Amino acid sequence: MLFEFATAGRILFGDTSIREIGPLAKAVGRKPFLLTGSRQDRAAPVMSSLSAAGLVPQTYSVAAEPTFATVTEAVEIARLSDCDCVIACGGGSVIDTGKAVAAIMTNGGTALDYAELIGAGQTFERSSQPLFAVPTTAGAGAEATGHAMFVSPGHQLKVSLRSCHLLPRFSIVDPELSWSLPPVVTAATGFGALTHLIEAFLSRGGSPMTDVICRDGLRLAAAALPRAYENGLDAEARRDMALAALFGGIALANAGLGAAHGFATAIGGAFDAPHGSLCARLLPEVLAINLRAVTSRDSGNRRHSRFEEMARILTGNPAASAQEGILWIHDLRSRLEIRSLSAYGVMPADFPVFIAKARASGFM
Repeated sequence: MLFEFATAGRILFGDTSIREIGPLAKAVGRKPFLLTGSRQDRAAPVMSSLSAAGLVPQTYSVAAEPTFATVTEAVEIARLSDCDCVIACGGGSVIDTGKAVAAIMTNGGTALDYAELIGAGQTFERSSQPLFAVPTTAGAGAEATGHAMFVSPGHQLKVSLRSCHLLPRFSIVDPELSWSLPPVVTAATGFGALTHLIEAFLSRGGSPMTDVICRDGLRLAAAALPRAYENGLDAEARRDMALAALFGGIALANAGLGAAHGFATAIGGAFDAPHGSLCARLLPEVLAINLRAVTSRDSGNRRHSRFEEMARILTGNPAASAQEGILWIHDLRSRLEIRSLSAYGVMPADFPVFIAKARASGFM
């Protein structure tokens, strides 16, 4: 058996772990470039720790789904401010932007130069500036992956940058940063994490290391996601979801994903819809079709047994069938009140375009 495994250079996990970012940043730089989401107050613990360490960051807000223009603007500000390390505190969009900024600061060019499908597809040759990834949601797992996603409005497409140089040097996962998430965001991001774990577990690109991570992540997410949705101050549930999201990021980066992500990425490039919500609408249907395909080929093969194992972990029933696992996902989707695709404007007439774009993506 031959496999490769890569993740962030150093991972700090646990309540109040964000207090360590000041001393760590001071050890690698003198002028941090701090990216946040639209609400900069979510990064208050980061600012406090940096201030205590005597560091004053240049800030930049990623207020919406990032584009290549977002990265260009952020890089210009970082260079003018003479920044020498990057801190990305927010959801997946913020962390992905931080990855691109850190890499372009040392490699030059623009994000489009390195983009798949629509860009030049160049490779990053040099290590990035020191990058700190600080997730404030429990979903994307971007703190542990070497790719970054951006929207190209002109192409109505989401495309990736991929490189080992995009892996954060430090990932600080403090579950307390997710306590203030509203239920609708908890549901969408959490379902994204669950989808990462399921698709990586079923992927042909999996390995013994990702299998172990997925099994534990699925167990954590299955129990914690409904609880975190119903009570955002449930500390144990928030902690377990933060760990499940981290595991999902590690797993997807090393095992790959599946068709739910391929289609979600295609739809997300054309419609303003949360990625996790799209995954939630697509996942059980994709799984049902894949299960039929696997069963028709060989009901005793490894892939079929994986569906059954997934079902047993999710339901907690050691005798659960693969179909019961898919039904459990359907029921969770209803419980979390995930909006339908049509609520975002998606219509059947759009399907041929999405199929073509998903087929060309790197997520199938």
